Amino acid sequence: MSDNRNPLEGLTCPAPIPAKEKILLGHGSGGRLSAELLQEVFLPAFHNPVLAQLNDQAVVSVEGVRLAFTTDSFVVNPLFFPGGDIGSLAVYGTVNDLAMGGAEPLFLSAGFIIEEGLPIETLRRVVLSLRQAAEKVGVEVVTGDTKVVEKGKGDGLFINTSGIGRVAPGVDLSADRARPGDCIILSGTLGDHGIAILSQREGLEFETPIESDAAPLHTLVAAMLEAGHSIRCLRDPTRGGLSSTLNEIAVQSRVGMVIEESALPIREGVKGACELLGLDPLYVANEGKLVAIGAATEADQVLAAMHRHPLGAMARIVGKVVEAHSGVVTMRTYLGTSRIVDMLSGDQLPRIC
Repeated sequence: MSDNRNPLEGLTCPAPIPAKEKILLGHGSGGRLSAELLQEVFLPAFHNPVLAQLNDQAVVSVEGVRLAFTTDSFVVNPLFFPGGDIGSLAVYGTVNDLAMGGAEPLFLSAGFIIEEGLPIETLRRVVLSLRQAAEKVGVEVVTGDTKVVEKGKGDGLFINTSGIGRVAPGVDLSADRARPGDCIILSGTLGDHGIAILSQREGLEFETPIESDAAPLHTLVAAMLEAGHSIRCLRDPTRGGLSSTLNEIAVQSRVGMVIEESALPIREGVKGACELLGLDPLYVANEGKLVAIGAATEADQVLAAMHRHPLGAMARIVGKVVEAHSGVVTMRTYLGTSRIVDMLSGDQLPRIC
């Protein structure tokens, strides 16, 4: 069971957010500014034991049934991109937040904020894609809402989806449960989604076409949990990328982490695009990958189960949890040196999900 401590305690922030400071794009990056916003604004207002865990979902008990509940908003630009669109992304993103709590997804809601002037055909395409994604996952969209804002006030279309799932007895996953000696497993390649969005947004063409990795991860998670009962934490490294995700877990679990640069799977096209654009793939968003942290004794059998699943075929151990340097993530580089891998401080690629 998790205690009631503030999981952001110990995270170094430059200073409390001044009352007159305004919201920046970086406050939505999933990195350091996002953590500051949670610490200074949202947690003091809504603090409770469930919220304090700061997981991708809330797991609550209702008359003896454990339910996972989550919500997410999608503001991706452009609406359609290689490998997906805002409709399928809204389903997969929310389903994946449920899956990171070990939940079987059951129901979704869908709220649409539509800008005046959006072509009806565009909306039809998005709605059809959302429906097809829900059918693929096996969930129903059972409620929703629609709002229309004046032209110039909504940038086309925003979608909010909330999800409810069922958590099986004995499944207890949380970002505050990592322990020294645990293995860090990554399910596949980094940065595909963020670079696919950027290439479409900026009209960039690379030698190797890059598509978003957006996909529902619940069946992969089910296979992993069946193979290994000592998985302690699951996270999908979306905004802020792998680096911010590991830093969050390290702070919440009060442990250190060491990752191996040579073990990180990155497609050559993504690596080349990042080098060209001055981006670090550790901070680029993913929408169909997960990080698992669990006991080293079961790492091989969890990996074997992942390799049998199409979304885990490239899974590998990329690092370990350590007792030293609590709350800090370091990387052993190709050169054999070590460097600190900090949280994303700004926003490399806004409007990514």
